[in-house]
Amino acid sequence: MERHWIKNFDELATTENRKLALQIAEVGYDSINTEKAIFNSIHLDGNILNIKDESFDLSKFKKIKVVGFGKCSPDAAFALEQVLGDRISAGVVIGLKKVDCKYIESFVGTHPRPSEVNIEPSKKIHDIVSGGSEDDLVIALVSGGGSALLNYPESECANGRELYDEFLNCGHSISELNNIRKHISLLKGGGLVKASYPATVIGIIFSDVPGDHFEEVASGPTYKDPTTVEDIKKTIKSDHFKSFELIETPKEDKYFEKVHNFVLVSNKTAVFAMAEKVKELGFEANIISTDLYDEVDKSLEEILSAKKSGSVVLAAGEPNLVVKNKGGSGGRSLFMGLKAIGKVSGDSVLLTLASDGMDNSDAAGAVIDGETEEKIKGLNLNISKHIENFDAYPIFEKSGDMVMTGPTGANVSDLMVLLTK
Repeated sequence: MERHWIKNFDELATTENRKLALQIAEVGYDSINTEKAIFNSIHLDGNILNIKDESFDLSKFKKIKVVGFGKCSPDAAFALEQVLGDRISAGVVIGLKKVDCKYIESFVGTHPRPSEVNIEPSKKIHDIVSGGSEDDLVIALVSGGGSALLNYPESECANGRELYDEFLNCGHSISELNNIRKHISLLKGGGLVKASYPATVIGIIFSDVPGDHFEEVASGPTYKDPTTVEDIKKTIKSDHFKSFELIETPKEDKYFEKVHNFVLVSNKTAVFAMAEKVKELGFEANIISTDLYDEVDKSLEEILSAKKSGSVVLAAGEPNLVVKNKGGSGGRSLFMGLKAIGKVSGDSVLLTLASDGMDNSDAAGAVIDGETEEKIKGLNLNISKHIENFDAYPIFEKSGDMVMTGPTGANVSDLMVLLTK
């Protein structure tokens, strides 16, 4: 491995078990590196663009347009530009950082709540793909976070913000949220494909959705949407949400005849890579789920109950967390870590990690073991109060057990590692 993904690796690796667990996590981070995924899967041989097991003759296209949205899109755009160079006619990406590209404009937006800064680049994306011809090739770099970052028409921004705030308090899945998002947008739910018609569209997908539900990434701009306005009206009515002006997603097959979607990474990529490292280290790998959607307590219990000496339990997903009190800090991973304090015995170490490196904070997650518990006891910190207030960040900040990676440029849901030796 070329570098430590975990910046405070040495400070955290105070025991052999911690060091081994952190090494396993770093392999997971390395396997989902966005630039590496592009270079491993996309190659140009003369005029032939090879993507995984398919080939495209670029001489057949007059214009090649690149658009992107989501946490991976800046790094993906930077890497793709190195592959295609001046063959790119125009391009726009919006993510959480700016990259220095020559042919693709890079914009920084806000996530998870949309804001007005997301509107201009989203309109540019719509304008670039629209009004094309059969001789155009549109390459869409689609990744987690795109649902919040991509907002078109302009009204979607305010509606999306209100929708997100309501969902925080209702306990519904991200899938249900994204289904509504598709119907307040002209680009989600296959809308990007319709806007690009009759161009050929290539979707490059970096999946943050647990399980193989790739059509849900960034609310599916390059996939045909099976849900209808009537379906969404029932959801909105049953949950007493505000009534939005809904847009039907494209259903005509003609829009999707020249669409090619390629999934480059998902949380399985990370989990399987970590499993190989586990075996290399002489442990038994036990993958219990890549589709954890249960409540945090139930997900944690599923992980801890699989504990066995000489084994490493691996899991990935987005445990459901309903935030009942405002003002707390940290995200799902830190909160799961907070709930795990006192439940991870001396021969085990648990890592709870956000794959994007930002668990609703500047921390990726936390290390939890007997050492963590002893430090927190010594600091006389009130765990119950912090759990009640959904305020995990200060606990691990004070104990020194936060995992710090910085933004990884990748996003494949949360990752969990429980090592027992």
